[in-house]
Amino acid sequence: MSGANALPEPPLPRTRAASIYAVASGKGGVGKTWLSTMLSIAFGRSGQRVLLVDCDLGLANVDVQLGVRPTADVHSVVRGFLELDAAVTPVMGGPGRNGGFDLIAGHSGSGALGAVKLEDVARIATGLTKLAPHYDRIILDLAAGIDPNVLRFARAAERLVLVTTEEPTALTDAYAMVKLLRLQGASVVPWVIVNMAENRHKGRRVFDQFAMACNEYLGFKPKFAGAICRDPRVPDSIRAQTPLPIRHPQSQAYEDVIRIVEVLNAG
Repeated sequence: MSGANALPEPPLPRTRAASIYAVASGKGGVGKTWLSTMLSIAFGRSGQRVLLVDCDLGLANVDVQLGVRPTADVHSVVRGFLELDAAVTPVMGGPGRNGGFDLIAGHSGSGALGAVKLEDVARIATGLTKLAPHYDRIILDLAAGIDPNVLRFARAAERLVLVTTEEPTALTDAYAMVKLLRLQGASVVPWVIVNMAENRHKGRRVFDQFAMACNEYLGFKPKFAGAICRDPRVPDSIRAQTPLPIRHPQSQAYEDVIRIVEVLNAG
């Protein structure tokens, strides 16, 4: 197919299927979506092919933060108009470029999609399994909260990345998500990222507090992926709808993200 309306060519299969990461928080407002996009860019800059999927089916905003206008989104997939691979939008040139990746956007401003049937969520999860051989990493940006759809996407992932802050409500909601997943039989040990920390030392202390509660009451210790220091250039880049490493290449927060990607790659 050729012409202005042609769909992007699917990437070639990889020798090993992608690892699927679910980025979750329990509580909204902790920077989960921003972190999902930063991880996608950082993995991409390390030479990996990345697919980012906005799994907030009713109030999606990954495309808004990135300032991109997808021609298709997950709404068309849920409605049965497209297969999942046809809803892919390249960002920053797509995989193989400097920090580029692929995006499957959610559907902004349609709260009804947040109540899709679990079988539709399962169909999306199956589609992701089919796409996995074409990528090195698939990142699922989950919705806030702990409703059944969020937990279903979390269980579909091989790795759970839990984003929290030092706020007690953020820690409580992150703990509630892990507890529910454990009660549902999930054995995944989450990687924890403390966002908007005053400094890395205090971020580590917040993690230690969370890990102590998990160990005492749930019987396991989560893994520490790292802390991201509070950086005024982050909200500036979000307002400008421009990724942080492009608008502020030397930012502290992005350096922290790079460290986290190194930890996740090693783990």
